[in-house]
Amino acid sequence: MTFYKQIYISPLGEMSLVADETGLVGAWFFKQKYFERGLEKATMPVENDILKRTRLLLDDYFSGKYPDFSSLVLAPVGTDFQQRVWTYLQTIPYGRTVTYGQITKELDIHSAQAVGGAVGRNPFSIIVPCHRVLGSQGQLTGYAGGLDKKMWLLKHEGVELSEKALDK
Repeated sequence: MTFYKQIYISPLGEMSLVADETGLVGAWFFKQKYFERGLEKATMPVENDILKRTRLLLDDYFSGKYPDFSSLVLAPVGTDFQQRVWTYLQTIPYGRTVTYGQITKELDIHSAQAVGGAVGRNPFSIIVPCHRVLGSQGQLTGYAGGLDKKMWLLKHEGVELSEKALDK
């Protein structure tokens, strides 16, 4: 399989966008946890339509528009459990948040830690909005790209963060 890769320059730093012929495989901030997991040696710096569309949607997002990321075909590599959690993340509306506990309850999963592990391995920064997941008391917890980026993204989306949320 051939993977196509391009670097996207966001207001939060460089991102690696990787696609194959079927869809977007990942979008990671440089140096984030699980960066390009499993793809490190399998990418070529070549343009394709999927990467072009992804860049345009990210441009819209960072310019304050509300792009429809669901129009992207995603080709995630993950377990069935991870993919179930990632599918749920895509239902969290722009500018809204949920807690790990809410996801656990809605998906009838008995371990918030397992949910947290799946959320943390989400290969689609911003596109599959794991930054919209907060701790049980609404606090900022875990973000593979760093809590500073999570805070920026939530503020960019107009989320009012409580003092408790800011007490990491």
